[in-house]
Amino acid sequence: MKKNIFKIFKFLSKFFYKKKYIEEYKLNEFYNIFKIGFIQRIIGFNRYVAWPVHWSTTVLASENIIPGNRSPGGAMYCHIDGRNGILFGKNVRIGPHVMIVSMNHNLYDYSKYLSSKPITIGDNCWIGAGAIILPGVNLGHHTVVSAGSIVNKSFEGNNQVIGGNPAKFIQKLPEYLLNHE
Repeated sequence: MKKNIFKIFKFLSKFFYKKKYIEEYKLNEFYNIFKIGFIQRIIGFNRYVAWPVHWSTTVLASENIIPGNRSPGGAMYCHIDGRNGILFGKNVRIGPHVMIVSMNHNLYDYSKYLSSKPITIGDNCWIGAGAIILPGVNLGHHTVVSAGSIVNKSFEGNNQVIGGNPAKFIQKLPEYLLNHE
């Protein structure tokens, strides 16, 4: 019975989002996708964003964001600023209260913004709750950003944990398990 209900939510979610934005979710996640889709598409919070985004999350310049196969912004109270571009890899998980800011103010005229390279987040990354990723940062594949960290420089190596303020390398990780079902 429960499995049939989730199949119904999966079917209904297709009315809110393109298949490429929801195909990676497991069956038991479709209730939340449907609920977010209803609030996003029918009520209107984050209506302009093509992928599922929690109603409390702010997304700026979504047209400059490549979301990967898991929707960034599905967690609560995130701020994702894509004005200089953000590229998410596959299987990127983002905790609540995360800020990913691709644009900064000019120090001599706060009404102007600085251009920078896009933020790039590799495959199989996990951004812990309350972390902040700043403009121009590149994170390698399978990078775990500890909760509350401020990432102001790139960590292009793979299989690593980073954390702190400012973020520093903490430890090496083994290869990510691709078959994590």
